[in-house]
Amino acid sequence: MNVQIHSKEITLTSHLNDHIAAAIENFRRYHLDITTVNVNIKKEKQNVEVEFDIHIAHAQPVIITDSDTQIDAAIDLAIDRANKALGRLHDKMKDHHATSLRDIEVPEVPEVPEEVEAE
Repeated sequence: MNVQIHSKEITLTSHLNDHIAAAIENFRRYHLDITTVNVNIKKEKQNVEVEFDIHIAHAQPVIITDSDTQIDAAIDLAIDRANKALGRLHDKMKDHHATSLRDIEVPEVPEVPEEVEAE
């Protein structure tokens, strides 16, 4: 998985870099084939905008954009939304290949004759 973190007009501390890297590593729990994750953080007028661009093999990319006045809050909101979106995608892919209860064939068990009681 390729990870790129870009910041524009903001200097990222090592704490924020580690926090983002740990969150991206946490995305592996969904067992999706994530190929690249691009994180763009940029300063707007009074807000900080965080964008997660998550590319998944054999699926459309998941793009999450969130903004807040505090950089920590913006990153946490974007991480929460990304986790929610990846969880939904995981459930959709998992349920897509599941068989329903109607499709399961139950083999019939032959009846066993009752034994005649000895008199």
